[in-house]
Parts: sequence; structure tokens; C-alpha cells
Amino acid sequence: MLTAVIVAAVVGGGVLLIVRRLFPSRKAVRLLGYPAAAMQGKTVIVTGANSGIGKAVAGELLKLQARVIMACRDRRGAEEAARDLRELAGPDHGELVLKHLDLASLTSVRRFCEEISKEESKIDVLINNAGVYQCPYTKTEDGFEMQVGVNHLGHFLLTNLLVDTLKSSAPSRIVIVSSKLYKYGEINFDDLNSEKSYDKAFCYSQSKLANLLFTLELARRLDGTGVTVNALTPGIVRTRLGRHVHIPFLAKPLFHLASLAFFKSPLEGAQTPLYLACSPDVEGVSGKCFANCEEEALLAKATDVQAAKRLWDLSERMVGLNN
Repeated sequence: MLTAVIVAAVVGGGVLLIVRRLFPSRKAVRLLGYPAAAMQGKTVIVTGANSGIGKAVAGELLKLQARVIMACRDRRGAEEAARDLRELAGPDHGELVLKHLDLASLTSVRRFCEEISKEESKIDVLINNAGVYQCPYTKTEDGFEMQVGVNHLGHFLLTNLLVDTLKSSAPSRIVIVSSKLYKYGEINFDDLNSEKSYDKAFCYSQSKLANLLFTLELARRLDGTGVTVNALTPGIVRTRLGRHVHIPFLAKPLFHLASLAFFKSPLEGAQTPLYLACSPDVEGVSGKCFANCEEEALLAKATDVQAAKRLWDLSERMVGLNN
């Protein structure tokens, strides 16, 4: 028993020390306020809207009277989330529409976009939020490494298939959720699927760098169309995204306490995507990245125009857009 207590103290202390070094302080996040009907008449698609940041974003948009299309892989989770959001929104709110979307399947992405084109006359905002983080090596239905497949390629195809509707709905916006962990990634053009070797942390960072390069090239291609695209890094948020990360059993209680102290809540993490979706302050702004509702300076590798074009061409071939 004594040995277990000592081990727990050592492991837990190590976890707390690491967390404090990574996140030495966290300023209180200011929750944004918009007029009650700020998004009335607007149609917004949110991927991964059944949990975490996506659910928080969908809930706030619902309160602002938007028509929110929850694009989710987990049907049951989406239904439960929708019930929660309707209860929290109160009597005077917008509309929730549940749609199945599995970003690990190009067939599912194409089916979703076909349904949207038939059923929706316009799209005012597309929020590419869904993602996976540091999962064991697995492949998508189409043979892509899971993290690059879901975080980048699935959203790449989704956005391209919806872009004509976004153009016809202009002024409209695309919001792409990236991560500060892009700093530790590079685009491995010779082995984007990590078939030669796999490092789950590197692959996540690679996919988040891909999000930023996609934003850069997409903004260039959309210039003058009335459609803007911006990325964001939400910071460290208490969500289920880290469910594949192994934490020693004895350290879990302390890690939970540390997350309460140092991580953002989903609602706090939702503020920057809400800002990019709703705020008049960013009207006409495109090709940028934001953090805490302010423009963020990026490393040179995230603003490399040639790398962005090369990634676009490779992504087109991989998802079959140029066939």
C-alpha cells in the first residue's frame, strides 16, 4: 500500500510539473457576446458537433438563432448532444439538423455533400472542426493514415465539394480548426500516409500543419469570390480528443485536477471559431490564423506558398478530385 502511495505521488508530481511547464498560467477567457439574433437566417455546418469544441460552437450558434447542421460520425452521440443543446438554448433559438458524416470515408463525404446540395439552398459558414489525435496506426476506408485522412483529406474533399454553394451564398466563411502543435510537424510528401514509419505525435502535427497550408492556398484560390477562409488554434481544451493518450492509472486523478486548472473549457475553446464565424470584425479577412480571437503569427513553414500548392496538388490526387 505504501509503495502504491509513493508511486502515485511521484508519478502525479511529475505530471503536474510537466503540465505547469507546458502551461504555466492561463488567463481567463473572455466569452464573446453577440446580439440575440446575430445569426438568424444563417446556415452553418459544424463537423464533429457532438462533443467538445464542436458541440460548444453549435450550442452558441443555436442560441444566436442559426440553422446549425451538425455533421457527425456518431449518430447516437449527435442525437444526445442535440437534446442537450436544445435544452440549454431555451425557448427562442435556431434550428438543429443532424447529418451523418464520417470523414474517414470519402464515400460518406461525397454522400453528405450530395444531400446538402439537394436540401440546402445556401451555406453561410462551414466550420471544419472534427479531428482525431495521436491514435494508434490505423487507416481510413480509403487507405489513408487516419490522422491525415480525417484531419486534412476528409475536410479537403468536403470543402471542395461545398465550395460552389459557399460561393453562391457569398459573403460566406470557412473556418478551419488547427493546433499550435503544427510547430512540430513537417509535410512528408514522400510518405504522407506514414507507411514507412509511424510516429503518432508527428502525424498529428503534420495534419495540423496541413490545415494551415490548406487555408493559405484555399484563400488564394477564393480571392475575389466573397468567400473567406481562416484557421485558428484553440489552445489546450478539455475534450475527448486526447482519449488515445496513455496516462498512468495512478496519475489520472492528478491529471484531471491539472486539466481543470490549466486547460480551457469547451465553451472557452469555442470562442475563436465563434469569432471567425460571427464577428463583423473579420468580414473580408482571409488566409489568416487566429488564437484567442486575435491574429496569430505563424512559423515560416505554415506560410510556405510553394508547399501549400504542392500539398493541394497531392491532396487532389489522393481524394480523386482531379479525375
